[in-house]
Amino acid sequence: MERLSGLDASFLYLETPTLHMHVAMTMVLDPSTVPGGYSFERMKKTIADRIPRAPVFRRRLVEVPFRLDHPVWVDDPEFDIDYHVRLAAVPRPGGLRQLADLAGDIAGHQLDRSKPLWEMWIVEGLADERIGFVAKMHHSTVDGVSGAELLSVLFDLEPEPEPVSSETNQPLDPRIPSGLELMSQAAVARSMRPIEMTRDVIRTGHRVLNVRRVRTGPPGKSSRAKAALPLSAPRTSFNAALTRLRRVTLTAIGLDDVKRIKNATGTTVNDVVLAVCTGALRSFLLDGDELPDKPLVAVVPVSVRPAVDSPKGSNQVSSMFVQLPAHLHDPLERLMAIHEGTKGAKEEHNALGADMLLNWAEYATPTVFANAARLYTSMRLADRHRPIANLVISNVPGPDFPLYLGGAELKAGFPLGPAMDGMGVNITVMSYRGVLYWGLLSCPETIPRVWDLTTAIPRALDELLEAAGEDAATYHAVDVAP
Repeated sequence: MERLSGLDASFLYLETPTLHMHVAMTMVLDPSTVPGGYSFERMKKTIADRIPRAPVFRRRLVEVPFRLDHPVWVDDPEFDIDYHVRLAAVPRPGGLRQLADLAGDIAGHQLDRSKPLWEMWIVEGLADERIGFVAKMHHSTVDGVSGAELLSVLFDLEPEPEPVSSETNQPLDPRIPSGLELMSQAAVARSMRPIEMTRDVIRTGHRVLNVRRVRTGPPGKSSRAKAALPLSAPRTSFNAALTRLRRVTLTAIGLDDVKRIKNATGTTVNDVVLAVCTGALRSFLLDGDELPDKPLVAVVPVSVRPAVDSPKGSNQVSSMFVQLPAHLHDPLERLMAIHEGTKGAKEEHNALGADMLLNWAEYATPTVFANAARLYTSMRLADRHRPIANLVISNVPGPDFPLYLGGAELKAGFPLGPAMDGMGVNITVMSYRGVLYWGLLSCPETIPRVWDLTTAIPRALDELLEAAGEDAATYHAVDVAP
């Protein structure tokens, strides 16, 4: 039995019928390398053999009576692989758009909380005899980094790996704690809260003063670049309340092309990724005649794993608010503004402390938090106030060597993060073997032209390459199509 951390549990409390708090991955696999040939049953058996290596796949939630504290994870004694691994198909010959449409439909349904919070779909019917793979897990179980790490559990480094040893499998604990046991543990945990909260109030006060000193800077340097502030974002058409529906769109650009811009301008890969996003957003907003005259604001999740001494829970993340100057015409001016802005955002994030969000999330009251989230979405309050931010942008590092699932080679992997009320599109990027794969998850009723935004991403890269005096892109989005 393991109690959820406050941050992990917050993703459960935030979830409503229109706000889905799961993350996903859409992949393209080449089954021509499968020893003995591909079949769905063989692929399912491979997954079944691998999941005992990671407890996350076999655990389900148990609520504490009266919601006195955060839920706990327990091993599911009724675990059924047939429920979690499913077969789907797209009309032949399916391409990325057909796979993306199916992934969007899968993403539009919440996970059953009475079972382990994940599903995997094997998708047949893609062109060139390739297969798709759509994995969906609740955010309470993984963040971007830990989700990428789970690839090492399911995937192998060669088509014909060594047989899985049962010695590496962790045995199931079939015992379900009683309500009295859960309430007793909750009472002990709650008894320590006043002491912990007093400590965190004092720490927070000092850290807020540190942020203030960073923002004002030494005398004569108050003009340094600063982090964006929540609720400072201009409203756009996609900053609205969500419906249940979700749409997935996919694209890719070359990592080497991004690095050429980084080296030519003295910036970072993440700066260039944000600049590409900004260029694509500028094109999208211009086409809709809604480009604001001030910077957009993006929430950028930041992994804090190396900075937290005693990590709790599955999610080890904090967030920065970064300005995206889509109103600027010159691509290099946008990039340099982002470069300076992210430096300021990192300084303020460091001053506030990597564990600030983790610590304060522990005090989230389950009933109050969940009821507030439902009230917020049911009343569509996101339509009534200035956006907290315009969108979420994540950049997750992935492996630079080939991976195999059941012998099938992974050709492309597109990560997907949740869209939030008031932020109708989430852009997540993952690198794999020299390619940056982009997954956009959105609400189609909030941003119906999301494919226009997606197709603008490679064009925004071309614009930056030209402005930096570099040759044309060496990798094109069409190269990833099945």
